[in-house]
Amino acid sequence: MATKDPTAVERANLLNMAKLSIKGLIESALSFGRTLDSDYPPLQQFFVVMEHCLKHGLKVRKSFLSYNKTIWGPLELVEKLYPEAEEIGASVRDLPGLKTPLGRARAWLRLALMQKKMADYLRCLIIQRELLSEFYEYHALMMEEEGAVIVGLLVGLNVIDANLCVKGEDLDSQVGVIDFSMYLKNEEDVGNKERNVQIAAILDQKNYVEELNRQLNSTVSSLHSRVDSLEKSNTKLIEELAIAKNNIIKLQEENHQLRNENKLILMKTQQHLEVTKVDVDAELQTYKHSRQELDEMYNEARRQLRDESQLRQDVENELAVQVSMKHEIELAMKLLEKDIHEKQDTLIGLRQQLEEVKAINIEMYQKLQGSEDGLKEKNEIIARLEEKTNKITVAMRQLEQRLQQAEKAQMEAEDEDKKYLQECQSKSDSLQKQISQKEKQLVQLETDLKIEKEWRQTLQEDLQKEKDALSHLRNETQQIVSLKKEFLNLQDENQQLKKIYHEQEQALQELGNKLSESKLKIEDIKEANKALQGLVWLKDKEATHCKLCEKEFSLSKRKHHCRNCGEIFCNACSDNELPLPSSPKPVRVCDSCHALLIQRCSSNLP
Repeated sequence: MATKDPTAVERANLLNMAKLSIKGLIESALSFGRTLDSDYPPLQQFFVVMEHCLKHGLKVRKSFLSYNKTIWGPLELVEKLYPEAEEIGASVRDLPGLKTPLGRARAWLRLALMQKKMADYLRCLIIQRELLSEFYEYHALMMEEEGAVIVGLLVGLNVIDANLCVKGEDLDSQVGVIDFSMYLKNEEDVGNKERNVQIAAILDQKNYVEELNRQLNSTVSSLHSRVDSLEKSNTKLIEELAIAKNNIIKLQEENHQLRNENKLILMKTQQHLEVTKVDVDAELQTYKHSRQELDEMYNEARRQLRDESQLRQDVENELAVQVSMKHEIELAMKLLEKDIHEKQDTLIGLRQQLEEVKAINIEMYQKLQGSEDGLKEKNEIIARLEEKTNKITVAMRQLEQRLQQAEKAQMEAEDEDKKYLQECQSKSDSLQKQISQKEKQLVQLETDLKIEKEWRQTLQEDLQKEKDALSHLRNETQQIVSLKKEFLNLQDENQQLKKIYHEQEQALQELGNKLSESKLKIEDIKEANKALQGLVWLKDKEATHCKLCEKEFSLSKRKHHCRNCGEIFCNACSDNELPLPSSPKPVRVCDSCHALLIQRCSSNLP
């Protein structure tokens, strides 16, 4: 008997368990007929099996304190490969109760199932095997064909609707143990399951009727509250209208008073402006004559300053150029020294290589004496080594020649540097003398400028006084203009209040019409409630074919209840949504009920 590979057996067992758990979950979810919670046992076992599949063949990662072996690492890769998975990763990291990587991985699996994209995310991982090899061994389930099969099976879970609460659940400390008793069926278990299904159907019918009554009561109470609020708002609007009329009368009286005051202010300002214009014209002419003479004096002083500043800048530029040349020479010297040191290091390395080559030659000669059969091959190796030694000796000679040339260049550069420094010192002395002479000339010019500035400041103060008087007059004219604008705004507000009055009267009329319509709707709802109390919610087991098209139900052709008549139909015959009296939101309705309800609505319309 040939022994099987234990890792292959493990993969096969995990694949079979995944098949059983996925198949059982789909069958139980379809028979259950509702969205699945986190307490549903087949769903819990599915997550345990998926956790075992993802853990198979994980590499142990050594951290500073302990060994780490979690499935969060490969699942975190999905964000880079599949951009839509970034939302899941961000929401998992934001969950406050999760502290361990395993807890984050469990939360990630639950969110992926709710999104119905678990198969897509894991398919991206399996395709990128080079990235997976960082986390998994070569014999792991995710690296072999069994992983692709499991991903294909996960596509069937898109039929299931799950609503899982991840925040309150303790995912860090859960123990993932596979319960094999769920997959070993007995006759007693089958009988108990049928009873549980019947009880669940009865409870569903009871809950449905209770929800209908509760929703109808809530709609009636909300309509009563709306009627009361409309009556209150009507009384408030009447009071506000009376207050608005009184305000309009007061504003009209104030408007007449403001017009009379405005006329008086205009007469006074016109007289004052004529007097001030004559004075300002005379003062402006005197100011212009004095300013022309000052400008001529100022321009001559400014030209002299520009000439001297240009000379000073030229001298400073020459100094900067000479300093930069000196820095460049120093940098060149440093670079030459670095090259010399590097070449000395390479010489030492080459000498070491020569010694190693000599040692290898000695060993090869000793081995040649002991081995007669391998003489030809070893002779060739020796010839190659001798060629290398010749090349190295040639390189050594070239490097020594370069060293000598570099030392000569260094000596020449040092001589040139000394000469250049002497020339720079002589030039700097002559430039400093010129600068001292020009600084004396600058001091004299600055004193002249100060005298002219003081004379100019006295003239500016006189001008400021005249400008203040002008600004005062302008402020008075602006106040008159603002009074005009306020008067126009008051007229506009008067017209707007009239418009609001007419609009409020129209709104009151429309509210009266809507109240009459709401009373009619309440009577219709009461009649619909009486009619719905006699409805019966049909069981899932009793219906095997669609009532309209009479086609048999299957995994692809699912069952759907009509929320109006309670019968079961296929998706094609019940692909309609309408708001019913029992629920204001639109719900699923069959084609026949949809046609009847539309006829009723059209007949109720005027």
